[in-house]
Amino acid sequence: MSSLFEVDFAQPEGFRPLSLDLRTPESAGAPLIVFLHGGGWLRGSRKVFTPGIGVGRSFDLIVAAGFAIASCEYRLSGEARFPAQLDDVDAALEWLRNHAADYGVDASRPVLWGVSAGATLAALTGLGRRDVRGVVDWFGPADLFTMAEHDMGDPPEKTREARWIGGPAAEHPEIARRASPAYQVHAGAPPFHLAHGTADEHVPFSQSEALAEALRGVGADVDFHTVAGGKHFWQGLDDPSTVFDAAIDFCSRVTHSQGD
Repeated sequence: MSSLFEVDFAQPEGFRPLSLDLRTPESAGAPLIVFLHGGGWLRGSRKVFTPGIGVGRSFDLIVAAGFAIASCEYRLSGEARFPAQLDDVDAALEWLRNHAADYGVDASRPVLWGVSAGATLAALTGLGRRDVRGVVDWFGPADLFTMAEHDMGDPPEKTREARWIGGPAAEHPEIARRASPAYQVHAGAPPFHLAHGTADEHVPFSQSEALAEALRGVGADVDFHTVAGGKHFWQGLDDPSTVFDAAIDFCSRVTHSQGD
C-alpha cells in the first residue's frame, strides 16, 4: 500500500506557501520522480497529473512501478514571472534532497517529469542542473519564438508564453531564449524522454521535434515517443497506459544506470 504526505517545501517572500504531495511505495529506498503539472503557467494543480486521467491511472500507476513521486506546486504567471518558477522547482528539489530519506525515498537520482508548461520547467531545470538523472517531457513548449507563431486566437501580449515571460518573445528575445529549452541544450545534457501527439492543437508536435533535434545535435540520449493522432493532454487516447509505460520504462533505465 502506498502512502501520501502533503508538505510545505518553500515560502517565497511575499507569496503563499508552496506545497508538494509525496507518494511513496511500501519498499524503502525508492527512486524519486519530481512531477510538474501543466496549465500554461496560468493555472493547474499538483493534484492533477493530466486532465481526464485520474489518480489511479497516473500517480498510483507510477508508485506501483516502484517509484516515489513528488507532485510540486510552483508560482503561476499571475503571481510571478519567469524565472520564479525555476526557483520554485529548485526549492522543491532542495527540500527533497534534505528530507526525502525521512520518508524512505532516495532523492539522489531524481527524474523530472513534466506535462505541457510543466514539461518546459522540467526540461529547463534538467538542463540547468547536474544532479538530474533524466527528464520526461510530455508535449512541452520548447521554443517560445516559434510558439509565438502558433495562432490560438490570443493577442500577442496575452498568450500563455507572453504572460509568463512578461511580453511577446520578439520583444523580449533574451528572456525568451532563457525560457526555451531548445536554446538551452548543451553537451552533457541528461537523458530525455519526449512524448508528443501528432494532432496536438495547443503545443505543435514540431516543438518536441525541435528539442529532440537540438538534443541529438549535442549527443544527448533522446527517447522520442511519437503518438500518432494524439492530442494535448492525451485527449481521446483510448489507452493512456501506453504512454505511461514508455515513460516509466525510461525512468527505470536512467535511475538504474551509472552503476546503481
